[in-house]
Amino acid sequence: MQVHEAREDIPEGFVLSGAAPQDTVLNLRVALVQSDPAGLEKALMDVSTPSNALYGQHLSKEEVEKFVAPSADSVAAVNAWFAENGIDAKSISPAGDWLSFSIPVSKANELLNADFSVFTHQETGKTAVRTLSYSIPSDLQGHVDLVHPTITFPNPFGRLPAIISPPKAKPAVNVTSDAVPASCATTITPSCLQALYGIPTTPATTSTNQLAVSGFIEQFANQADLKTFLTNFRPDLSPSTTFQLQTLDGGSNPQSARDAGIEANLDIQYTVGVATEVPTFFISVGEDFHDGALEGFLDIINFLLGEDSPPQVLTTSYGQNENTISRALANNLCNAYAQLGARGVSILFASGDGGVAGSQTTRCTTFLPTFPSGCPFMTSVGATTGVPETSASFSSGGFSNFFAQPSYQSTAVSSFLSALGNTNAGKFNRSGRAFPDVAAMGDNVEIVVGGEFGLVGGTSCSSPIFASVVSLLNDGLAAEGKPPLGFLNPFLYSTGAAALNDITTGDNPGCNTNGFPAGTGWDPVTGLGTPNFAKLKAAVGL
Repeated sequence: MQVHEAREDIPEGFVLSGAAPQDTVLNLRVALVQSDPAGLEKALMDVSTPSNALYGQHLSKEEVEKFVAPSADSVAAVNAWFAENGIDAKSISPAGDWLSFSIPVSKANELLNADFSVFTHQETGKTAVRTLSYSIPSDLQGHVDLVHPTITFPNPFGRLPAIISPPKAKPAVNVTSDAVPASCATTITPSCLQALYGIPTTPATTSTNQLAVSGFIEQFANQADLKTFLTNFRPDLSPSTTFQLQTLDGGSNPQSARDAGIEANLDIQYTVGVATEVPTFFISVGEDFHDGALEGFLDIINFLLGEDSPPQVLTTSYGQNENTISRALANNLCNAYAQLGARGVSILFASGDGGVAGSQTTRCTTFLPTFPSGCPFMTSVGATTGVPETSASFSSGGFSNFFAQPSYQSTAVSSFLSALGNTNAGKFNRSGRAFPDVAAMGDNVEIVVGGEFGLVGGTSCSSPIFASVVSLLNDGLAAEGKPPLGFLNPFLYSTGAAALNDITTGDNPGCNTNGFPAGTGWDPVTGLGTPNFAKLKAAVGL
């Protein structure tokens, strides 16, 4: 047996409560080593880089699965190991690279030379059965990528936006010119975004161009609230404009006012209410994964990879600190984003709300990067505030400790680092993947929840807003028979950079420091900047 993954310590906030009961059944998953991740990455970059001859020639489901499917040797070796131990496993991903099985703790400890124990998160009281290390037979090295959940701990604060306050009652403002209404300085509505970013109100025209919003942790999107929102803030749209529902892992979307979720409503109101008439889907991921907060993240990607035509844009307003997840699992999830990207899907995530202190403000001495923003194959969205825009101080940004800096951002990041000099030296990994990539308004955003109006703040506002802009650009491309933008970053850091509003003021404090400063060009607070629709349209060739 050989130690396969281990963590040195229990993650912050958790304590060891004792041995796990021997008869507790664990739902485990095994990731098999994928046959050609380097080939997948090359294919992704080729179809996503504007200067490449293959730009826009996205891969089919079958082409992507060829890169990902484990070798016949790996499948045979793992199946033999299962058979030897009387384990019945089933495939749970389209390419067969993930298998699941259930065994009691007693057998798992023996099989994996592990010590599964109960860990309690002190602040929330949530418990999880995990081990600090596990081993696999040495002849399975090179065949098994990881077993989960083992050393990756759940994310007890599945991040939700901060609710600020209900706004004062006020009349609707009609925007007739490009001037930003004065009210936008304190309250952001769709008309503010239209004025700030030049987002059009003309309806999208192509039905094949879709925008998906992911919903986790029992957050439900309410139709009645959407109707109230549209009636008040998009009177030019039919109030019955709505979204379609997709569910997995036992997900649902109950409609009573008390079930309305702040996050889910925010995400739906600022996609349906901004990406005018783009077909929008709410994907509700249920709680039937039973084993760690990450399952929903992985399950939704496998769910979309299994579709013949997945939505062209996916926005997610959830994340966690990178140090809560094992490096192997982070890598595997990141490769799953590369698979969707290669198929022409733009994946956007909120960068987090703790400045340099991670997804939420935490005690720290070195800066805490967030996941999945550290993954180079997705687009991380930070936040701005105010008119004119400045950095939102909560906007998470920094440098991954797991993922190296991708070449598409090296010029932009090295300019930032040379301007930064020795500030915060030793508190972050200068050679890591830097994030966020872009930003959008994320403060004092007005939403409707349970029939009440209120203001919210967080990068979880920014991701759906930026995703809506991408969807509207895709609509224009589709109308001309052109492919969707797909994985955005190689475009954003090259031809797209000049089409963004550079945010040069503010910073993102945390860990007893001022964090990073925003400045000219890319910075780890607002990335390359916020959208300028007219310039982006020209940059994508419309």
